[in-house]
Amino acid sequence: MCDDDTEQDNAAYLAQEQTRIKRRAWAKGAGAAIAGVVTGCAGAKTPDATASPAALSTTAVPTEVDPAATTNRMVTIETQAGTAEAFFVAPDSGQHPAVLIWPDVAGLRDAFHTMATRLAAEGYAVLAVNPYYRSSKLPVLTEFSEWQTEEGRAKIRPMIEALSSEGISDDGAAFVAWLDQQPQVDTQRKIGTTGYCMGGPFTFRTAAAAPDRVGAIGSFHGGGLVTEEVDSPHQLLAKMNAAALVCVASSDDDRDPKARTTLQEAAATANVTAEVEVYPAQHGWCVIDSPVYDPEQADRAWGRMLATFEAHL
Repeated sequence: MCDDDTEQDNAAYLAQEQTRIKRRAWAKGAGAAIAGVVTGCAGAKTPDATASPAALSTTAVPTEVDPAATTNRMVTIETQAGTAEAFFVAPDSGQHPAVLIWPDVAGLRDAFHTMATRLAAEGYAVLAVNPYYRSSKLPVLTEFSEWQTEEGRAKIRPMIEALSSEGISDDGAAFVAWLDQQPQVDTQRKIGTTGYCMGGPFTFRTAAAAPDRVGAIGSFHGGGLVTEEVDSPHQLLAKMNAAALVCVASSDDDRDPKARTTLQEAAATANVTAEVEVYPAQHGWCVIDSPVYDPEQADRAWGRMLATFEAHL
């Protein structure tokens, strides 16, 4: 998940990107005419070399969402630990397979409303949850950049500490049960769950807690998938009846290359269909308000998610 080492890695990466962008901007000014003749892209836009990293990273946020084709509402869900808030969105009509989204360390916010709506437009009934409901009602943070401040981290860290493996498993089961009660959900189809950053391992716990209902999981730059604990997420593969899509950031793989192999071996032992791939992107690349959001690699991971859901839900 996002920790101090991850943030330092991403800061170094963004500093390098700023340098490369400035060099490209200078090169464009020096050789725009030649570039236009050779590549045919003289009209292409070059990012502003003075823009902030966050601005540079969100220039290609997906725009194909058609909110008019979906209906959304904020909901509350009773769990063993209290009342959880969540964002529910589904196509305007019909019944559809359901998907549960676990947000990253910055929690449920507008970025995940947008991502959930995009998925609903693909034909899914989608629930994006507030994983910190034990500690705080919404809003927790409004954008990822708040997590990167001292105040943001001071606010979030106690909330993370309040989470437990057992609690997340109970929550996952409760959210799945709630989805099955919604008229927009086709209960004859399996449920999918996706998680980003710290939400990655939560998908494993959800699938293990509701093995009869969860048919596919997607972990995107998930943290802590392989640990020494007896209930490490990779150990839960044997308790799941779900296909697993695990999209790993290259920066995470560099720090712990054995995790990828361990996941693959655990999936093979458990006879679980699993796709474990390292993407040439930084931790956080799939979330649209992340400073290292990578639209090309995010869309590739999104496509693999849709293919996994199509095959297993």
